[in-house]
Amino acid sequence: MRVCGIRTSWNTVGDGEFFCPDCGGDRNYRRRTGRRRFTVLGIPLFPRGVAGPVIECAACHAHFGTDILDHPTTIRFSAMLRDAVHTVALAVLAAGGTSSRTVRETAVLTVRAAGFEDCTEDRLTDLVEALAADTGRFIVEPGPCGAALAIELHEALEPLAPHLAPAGREAILLQGARIALADGAYSPPEREVLSTVGGALQLRAVDTERLLAAAGTLS
Repeated sequence: MRVCGIRTSWNTVGDGEFFCPDCGGDRNYRRRTGRRRFTVLGIPLFPRGVAGPVIECAACHAHFGTDILDHPTTIRFSAMLRDAVHTVALAVLAAGGTSSRTVRETAVLTVRAAGFEDCTEDRLTDLVEALAADTGRFIVEPGPCGAALAIELHEALEPLAPHLAPAGREAILLQGARIALADGAYSPPEREVLSTVGGALQLRAVDTERLLAAAGTLS
């Protein structure tokens, strides 16, 4: 038997769902705080301060710092990725127009592959027209990529970027590039929008230009 030591008494102060790196998936968690006590022969005698807060996995009981909650759950991550691709597609269509059937078809295939399986050309076109009419939200002059459009892209992409590998961030940019290139070379508004996409994805400007040039060559 251990004669003396420190024992922590834990108290649950909250719960929820998170991505557990030890389990490798979404799990329930308990947010816990504790009090340390010096023990002799298992009997707690003197307080030795507080512990935590910690995040305890309800499945494997591993403890993590509270910053683990900054990582999205698998379900949340999938939704963020789907919404990011959808926003990029709408932004490219808003910049380049929806008159080209090839562009519309490419945008629909891209959005469907991201998870919006019921996406249609009419739905995308209606959204672009609605967003263009709502100048306070999406397209603001001067410039083809106005302040409101840039805000929309940053809101959709910046929270996602830290959780994506470089290849994942590049893939989102290239998906937008393929939509823009479906009817020929980039127009200046399309290039400006795609440059904004690259910046929101935390890609260096030189890398964004390299990827856009490579996409144009492959097309």
